[in-house]
Amino acid sequence: MPDRPDPWTAFVDRQPEPRLRNAVGETTWFNWTQYPDHGPGTELLGEPHTVLDLGCGGGRNTAHVAVGGARTVGLDQSPALIAQARERWGEVPGLLFVQQEAVGFLKETDLRFDAVYSVYGALWFTDPDVLLPLLRTRLASHGRLVFSHEPPIEGCYGAQGTYIRRKNGGPPVPVVRWAHTPDQWRDILTRHGFASVDTEIVEAPDPAYVPTMLVRAVPSPL
Repeated sequence: MPDRPDPWTAFVDRQPEPRLRNAVGETTWFNWTQYPDHGPGTELLGEPHTVLDLGCGGGRNTAHVAVGGARTVGLDQSPALIAQARERWGEVPGLLFVQQEAVGFLKETDLRFDAVYSVYGALWFTDPDVLLPLLRTRLASHGRLVFSHEPPIEGCYGAQGTYIRRKNGGPPVPVVRWAHTPDQWRDILTRHGFASVDTEIVEAPDPAYVPTMLVRAVPSPL
């Protein structure tokens, strides 16, 4: 049997390449949405000293955060994407790329982070009832959690199977992602030890296209 195709490489390969903008020396950049140079930036993370990117892909967002001065870990389970990230951004000071699945990493690490974020990454593709309790233990008491993904289709919530189609052809790759409304995310995050949950819909540059849901939360006092 052939190896199962890597779905995360397929997912990131189909994304548009942002223009080199919004960063130090115009060599790195940051996008919460799927549209280049659109929406808010790293100000949503506050001023963290340590940051974890859950699902860093090719590392462009991760590198931008590290260039800003934070010690940053970019995590992705795709060997191809981590290799790409290390080749392009491996010389950025304070930046470490780790090839591992999010749940396994959070179970094993003893690191603690001032900010954890996910851009169309692990917070979309991992059961929140499994991921969030682990994440909560690795987030500093003053920390911030921020993540983004496409809003759910009305009436279709919870675990949703889908196929990722490759930009350059080939068979589609099945994945599961978790679709929740803003109110559902508030309930889920509150249940797992988060507070001050704020959600926002960032409309696409063209209203005919898919917007982006942004979710922000901080840990509840223990």
